[in-house]
Amino acid sequence: MSSTNPAENFWTAWSPRALALLRIVTGLIYLQEGTAKILHWPHVAKFDSVQIYSLLGFAGILDIVGALLLIVGLFTRWTAFILSGEMAFAYFMVFQPRGLFPVQNGGNDTVLLCFILLYLFFAGGGAYALDNLRGNTGRDRIKASSERRLGSAEDVPANE
Repeated sequence: MSSTNPAENFWTAWSPRALALLRIVTGLIYLQEGTAKILHWPHVAKFDSVQIYSLLGFAGILDIVGALLLIVGLFTRWTAFILSGEMAFAYFMVFQPRGLFPVQNGGNDTVLLCFILLYLFFAGGGAYALDNLRGNTGRDRIKASSERRLGSAEDVPANE
């Protein structure tokens, strides 16, 4: 059903593309973090002594693999969920002990990335994601499963 409101049609048409842009840019930011930790490019002085078999090294590997998956939009929801958890862990391990509020402890970017990733977990990858080629996504499987058990929404009588 199409709306007659042109503005609503515009937002509806462009929302998946904007979501894809958010996913791709988030992935590119993550890729920088991972390559800085593991490959030391771009150079970030605080990552000079990162060992691959350390917590920060593991985070760097997770950043690179997760970033690549986000950029191409493959397993977007679960990748975003895992990376969101990584950001929450990083916030409470590194930033929160320095102060109560993110503005005090320097954790603004970490909190923002955590919640962007949490949003991607719920919203999916949007347009131009390889997930779209995989066919029946998790949301579709859950909906189909619940309709088999409970019947479709159209089968439920309206309240009288």
